[in-house]
Amino acid sequence: MAEYSSLLSDLSENITNEDLEQLKSACKEDIPEDQSNNITSSKEWFSYLEKNDKLAHDNLSYIEHIFEISRRPDLLTRVIEYRTTVLKISEDDEIDTKLTRIPSAKKYKDIIRQPSEDEIIKLAPPPKKV
Repeated sequence: MAEYSSLLSDLSENITNEDLEQLKSACKEDIPEDQSNNITSSKEWFSYLEKNDKLAHDNLSYIEHIFEISRRPDLLTRVIEYRTTVLKISEDDEIDTKLTRIPSAKKYKDIIRQPSEDEIIKLAPPPKKV
């Protein structure tokens, strides 16, 4: 649990007030506007997420998603590092367990593939102009 507190503290130190506004905006569907206005620090933001079951020491998927869509790879990398070293959840394990999100390219690993001949839709050539 000390590692988790250390992670949140480390993340908080790297989130400016401007960043916080962007992060709150990224999760506006999950935080009502009146509550969002009361959150003035990253520590309060993390606390709110914990109280609302969006964040826990073994459930980081929500903030990984928020950091990903907020284009904060530095923060996302720290969370992934915590997940792999402290929780011992590798990216391969994660694909199976679905415990947390992973970087974009890997989460679509099963979708990104070449279609089979049966799946390819053949289009007719365009009509010739007269």
